[in-house]
Amino acid sequence: AAEGKDEAPGAENTPPQGKVGERSSRLSCAGQFFFEYLVVVSLKKMPEGHYEPKITYQFPKRENLLRGQKEEEERLLQAIPLFCFPDGNNRVPVTEFTSETFSFVLTNVDGSRKIGYCRRLLPSGRGVQLPEVFCIISCLGCFGLFAKILDEVEKRRQISMAVIYPFMQGLRESPFPAPGKTVTIKSFIPESGTELIELTRPLDAHLEHVEFQALLQRLSPDLILLIFASAVLERRLIFLAEELSVLSQCIHAVAALLYPFTWAHTYIPVVPECLLDTVCCPTPFMVGIQRRHLERVLEQPMEEALIVDLCQGKIIREVGDEQEILPGKLQNEMLLSLNKHNNNNNEHTSEQVNALVSEAFVHFFVRLVGHYSNHIKWSRSGSGTFQERPFCKAVPSKSCRRFLKKFVRTNMFSLFIEEAEKSRIPQEGNG
Repeated sequence: AAEGKDEAPGAENTPPQGKVGERSSRLSCAGQFFFEYLVVVSLKKMPEGHYEPKITYQFPKRENLLRGQKEEEERLLQAIPLFCFPDGNNRVPVTEFTSETFSFVLTNVDGSRKIGYCRRLLPSGRGVQLPEVFCIISCLGCFGLFAKILDEVEKRRQISMAVIYPFMQGLRESPFPAPGKTVTIKSFIPESGTELIELTRPLDAHLEHVEFQALLQRLSPDLILLIFASAVLERRLIFLAEELSVLSQCIHAVAALLYPFTWAHTYIPVVPECLLDTVCCPTPFMVGIQRRHLERVLEQPMEEALIVDLCQGKIIREVGDEQEILPGKLQNEMLLSLNKHNNNNNEHTSEQVNALVSEAFVHFFVRLVGHYSNHIKWSRSGSGTFQERPFCKAVPSKSCRRFLKKFVRTNMFSLFIEEAEKSRIPQEGNG
């Protein structure tokens, strides 16, 4: 199997240089297993009285690993518990707990990413208990599909751990479906017999990790555009919410607004408590922090950043020039478009909202940089060189040129152009 070949994953507490972000090509892993591991993380009481997250179950157990793979696995298994319980160890056993779904991202040294899909729930049984987390590690970005898999895991957990194993084994033996296709898993459950579970991948692969509705429900279109403007110039963005699911959904949605470009810097949808000093990073980052840590965050020696409160739908701190970043005419077009979808919020399915919102932002990039392929000079040997000055000059509008001069300096634009210079095939987003 092609797993375990990449470098060891590190929790993103160090700013990796020149990383390729959550680009679908890095995550799609064609012919790949659905997942690499399923682990259960439980809270164990330590002698000092506090609880620490520990892995209590791992499937599959990997035998005969080479030394490099073994080290990678150990690093991965060390990082997972921290991200499954990012909200610290001050826990109290409870009798009731609403299960929640969230995800985290671990970045390998080579820039490829693994995603942890988590379902935090209370084990079945009576009396007071501590929640545990079922975490599926995969290099495939498809939140909706994995949320459905976690529903099945949770359903089986209510019966017994033993019923989860054959289901995951069946999943592991199935090929990951192509966009728009469905894979059917047969699964036997005591008392109810054999079930057929259909897992369908959305047709538009770049939106399968995204729920734009989560963003529209919490922030006004004006604010979404300010956030987009900051992200597009690769600034520091901090999102606050209490619920892990809200943080991870909204941050994935903001990153997806940049398509066909990719956020290429530190990206932590939910920052574990012990890594809060990530916000002191001088380099760009996009991170989610639980709102209860706001005071601690504001006390840190932090460079300029945009701080967004998702609970109250407002911006707490800004650089101050966010309104002026995007060209006015295009900004107004996007605003009209977002307001239109916002008013129709209840009529559209989440897929339709995804497509409509994405279209508005892709259209923005097509209008501004869609002509980039006309400004790649090809040599006889077939290598391309991007002509930056004529590319910027080719745009008639002054405000668009002003924006482009900044945008061409970003890491995400450089990475995009590097890919384009390698291939004479027109790139995505070429309008």
